[in-house]
Amino acid sequence: MAGRPGEELRGITRRQFLALGGAGAAALAWPRAARALAYELPQAAKDALAKSPLVYVSPLKKDGSESTCHGEVWFVQEGSDVVVVTAADRWKARAIASGHDRARLWVGDFGVWTRSGGKFKTAPTFLARASFDPGPVQRERALEAFGKKYPAEWDTWGPRFRDGLVDGSRVLLRYEPIEP
Repeated sequence: MAGRPGEELRGITRRQFLALGGAGAAALAWPRAARALAYELPQAAKDALAKSPLVYVSPLKKDGSESTCHGEVWFVQEGSDVVVVTAADRWKARAIASGHDRARLWVGDFGVWTRSGGKFKTAPTFLARASFDPGPVQRERALEAFGKKYPAEWDTWGPRFRDGLVDGSRVLLRYEPIEP
């Protein structure tokens, strides 16, 4: 009778089924394990991230060169990742949607990038893999962190970020540091 322990069930033994299940679980755990071995930021970038209210972001073209699109943005950290909220129709989100998932980030406060005279490019910098982070748990965690980091502005911007993330007019982006 098929289905008894040790007998074949539709061409696969129980032992094979369990082995495949174990391999599947290991495959699902791999991204988490690989992340534990993620690239470690240089100390200057870590120090700057701990103090700065802004990061400057530039998507990288397919050939690795910087886009002409730069911009300063509020951020929060989650581990070594940088998390930002931006309008869904802005270049940071459009770049990721079009497959440009690498970016260069500079950390510091030089004001509006167009008036900085390029000074932001003297700040600690790192490369990152960019992705959308749509999960509700991540969203709530990020919004709470933004509120703590930017308390003076949060009464105005908190509802805009929250409502925008709910209605899709804003997106949560994650920048995970990668090796240069």
